[in-house]
Amino acid sequence: MDRASSYNLTRAKKVNRGTLITEKSNNLSDDLDSITTSELVDIFVDEDKKPQEAVSKAKDQITMAIDEIFLKLKLGGRLFYIGAGTSGRLGVLDAAECPPTFCTSPDLVQAVIAGGFKSLVESSENQEDDESSSINDLQIRGFSENDCLVGITAGGTTPYVLSALDYCKRIGGLNILITSVPEVDLKLQYDIIIRLITGPELVTGSTRLKAATATKMTLNIISTGVMVKLGKVYKNKMIDVSISNSKLLDRSTRILIELLDINLEEAMNLLRLSNGSTKNAILMGIAKLSYNDALEILARNDQSLRKSLEELGLELI
Repeated sequence: MDRASSYNLTRAKKVNRGTLITEKSNNLSDDLDSITTSELVDIFVDEDKKPQEAVSKAKDQITMAIDEIFLKLKLGGRLFYIGAGTSGRLGVLDAAECPPTFCTSPDLVQAVIAGGFKSLVESSENQEDDESSSINDLQIRGFSENDCLVGITAGGTTPYVLSALDYCKRIGGLNILITSVPEVDLKLQYDIIIRLITGPELVTGSTRLKAATATKMTLNIISTGVMVKLGKVYKNKMIDVSISNSKLLDRSTRILIELLDINLEEAMNLLRLSNGSTKNAILMGIAKLSYNDALEILARNDQSLRKSLEELGLELI
């Protein structure tokens, strides 16, 4: 079947989004189909500086999001991303990276995408108009007032995302919107709104370009910032890395060798004694503690290695 005819035009509800900045034409690319490849690349390279500028201008809202999400997670809540199409895929990507990078439970950071996980590899943009399915998708995951929801919609109008955010707001959860539309074009009321204003896309309306790039950067900052505050990083070291392959084993041993000034054999032995926990191995190595004693001290200090070292009056090199 022709893709163009797969949407029910007879029953479709027409909504005019032409005034949104994400749908406007970019005059820099008026001749995109007639310029040389080199000229095309030059335009993209220049335009792709704008996502970084957009993230920088949203610094205060991103900071607030990290602090508020951290407070929720510290009390036992969870972080959810929700989106459709490209926005949903970006959420899935960020959530999927948390367990291997920070050794989190798969439940701690979750992503919900319109149409389910098949939408990662198949186009299912028609699912984004379904207002009720997103609420159901959250309910089957046990979403509650203790949790956080980050809704991602570049144009700020996706029914699937907005209905989920409204539901989150009604039950008292932390509701955060990431969009690329300025307030003058779209007035919405949520706990935190992160506006990543990247301007019209070079291919009109294709927000998988600049808007998506800015969103990916923002999600990286949010998830990493929250994990740092949860004690999963010491200095700039990934001390809660999940050792699931040879690369990550190598990274873990190098962290131990550097921080404890030991050799590879000693690092491997510490990892065995700590059941593969780099953080525990560090504390056991510097303080000459048993596995259980290290666990107890970390638990007493909210899993923070830095606080645990301060309690013991120790300092790493």
